[in-house]
Amino acid sequence: CFFTFSTRLEDLRVKLESEGLVNISYVVVNHQGPYSQRKFHLLKESVSEYITLYQQDEQQADVWTTLNGNKDDFLIYDRCGRLVYHLGLPYSFLSFQYVEESIKIAYCENKCGNCSYMEPDIDGICENITKKADEKLAEIELKPSGQHSHHHNLHRHRHHH
Repeated sequence: CFFTFSTRLEDLRVKLESEGLVNISYVVVNHQGPYSQRKFHLLKESVSEYITLYQQDEQQADVWTTLNGNKDDFLIYDRCGRLVYHLGLPYSFLSFQYVEESIKIAYCENKCGNCSYMEPDIDGICENITKKADEKLAEIELKPSGQHSHHHNLHRHRHHH
């Protein structure tokens, strides 16, 4: 379980970085329960050095309770520290596209105007991501009418510059 999750998260990190989405912080919060605390060393061994692993102390307030979440949730924040997406099961499974798409949207949306935290060439990167998403959507819509396709697309607000 640790290995599969860690591998998929690392694969996602590498994929996003190769697409130009850099300076993203990834943090895994270990569950506070005794079983998770005992298995912390296995989780630590399976997580990439580029992903921060946070071990909760049994005596502190539970991080997930504080954040109104559960241990398998993904909380995605923008560069200003605002919560953009809170994905719970099954949307937090890394085998689906929800986490990846949510990160891309949080990375590319410019809700509050110009930002000193923006990467210099973010417009080109985000235009490319938007173009690829539009091509995928067009491909799905062009399937022959005999094929019934179920696709769940995240609600997107696109800001073109």
